[in-house]
Amino acid sequence: MRAFTRRRFLHSSLIGGLASPWLAPASASGQVTTSGLPAGANLAVYEGVSDSEILLGTSAAFSGPSRGLGIELYRGAQAYFTHVNQQGGVSGRQIALQLYDDGYQPVPSVQNTMKLLLEDHVFALFGYVGTPTVTRVLPILKKFQQENVYMFFPFTGAQPQREPPYGEFAFNLRASYREETAGLVENFLGIGRRRIAVFYQADAYGRSGWAGVREALGAHGEQMVGEATYTRGASFSGSMRRQVEILMNTDPDAVICIGAYGACAAFLRDAVDQGLEAPIANLSFVGSENLLQLITDSVDDSERYARYLVNSQVVPSYEDESIPVVKEYGELMQRNNPQLPEILRQPDYVPFEKSFVSLEGFVNAKLMVEILNRLGASPTRAQLEEAVFTVRDFDLGIGEHVSFSEQRRQGMQRLYYTVVDNGRFVPLDDWQARFG
Repeated sequence: MRAFTRRRFLHSSLIGGLASPWLAPASASGQVTTSGLPAGANLAVYEGVSDSEILLGTSAAFSGPSRGLGIELYRGAQAYFTHVNQQGGVSGRQIALQLYDDGYQPVPSVQNTMKLLLEDHVFALFGYVGTPTVTRVLPILKKFQQENVYMFFPFTGAQPQREPPYGEFAFNLRASYREETAGLVENFLGIGRRRIAVFYQADAYGRSGWAGVREALGAHGEQMVGEATYTRGASFSGSMRRQVEILMNTDPDAVICIGAYGACAAFLRDAVDQGLEAPIANLSFVGSENLLQLITDSVDDSERYARYLVNSQVVPSYEDESIPVVKEYGELMQRNNPQLPEILRQPDYVPFEKSFVSLEGFVNAKLMVEILNRLGASPTRAQLEEAVFTVRDFDLGIGEHVSFSEQRRQGMQRLYYTVVDNGRFVPLDDWQARFG
């Protein structure tokens, strides 16, 4: 089968049927065109590698109510990439990132991806944010499979990039939402909190987490006692009182939230205001520091609101410098203090000195560099998959060795749990003492 060139991709009836609703706005605005790649050209020439540079492509939320996720993930990754570039790069090549903002919305993410592949000709996709965006991009990767286009370490724990038919086009580092929800369910059941309700974003992300909770409860002969949803893009200024009322009517022992920080902070605020006295748990995607800052900046007694908060994490505490990668992260974040390019910068957003999201971005970048190093002096996309599969029991300095294979496309499984004490997130060591 011949490789899909730009011209064949844009004119293929099969792909046109798949992607035309997404491509029309981009084509109209000139973002995706059919010019630029000579007819009959060897696409390998345009694989994002030159004598001086390796180009990676990112579409993420750098604006909108979930912008903190894209900004912090990028800052963590760039702290490490900057360090590597200062040391001479990878085989003498600087690592560069081509960034586009999608606002955590699927259509812009698809348009950005087309631009990254067809105009920027990036070597690989890296650091995408969110399930609703990633799940819409995966079919594009399948259509480009002959050109060895892969997505590395998206900031989502959903299943589509872990399972057929798209799992072979992505590599994950973080634990999955299925693992995160199972961990929360087991810990709540372990302290006798069996009546579990779910608050979730009404899209692919929310349903992925919802399915994880249902599956975990079913394994113990239980079922969720109630559920309430909200629309993606909801902000902290909106009301979640109706959702709180729906769940309070089910008398829950705990609520598991699958959402982004604006909506989940609003739910926490309204739940406490309406007298819901039960643990409120969030998955790692929520953006813990952003959530807590919204609460802290808006109420007088933030400790009262954070008292029942418990968040799952996929990286350890960024304050535990006994962990080698955490110590390295802290030093490089302080030294390099990475910022978004001016065109994407949000003047009213104040970055965090440290966060779980930026630590995850840092770890992602560290492993990405290791993979690029394994490609040797003449990297090509065709080598990428095999290079990843050579990563076996690799010590990333995080306390968990990382391995990949054809049957294992997720590097880490470990989970961590955090609660708020004195205005900051700390490890949760005793569930019974805290929530029993």
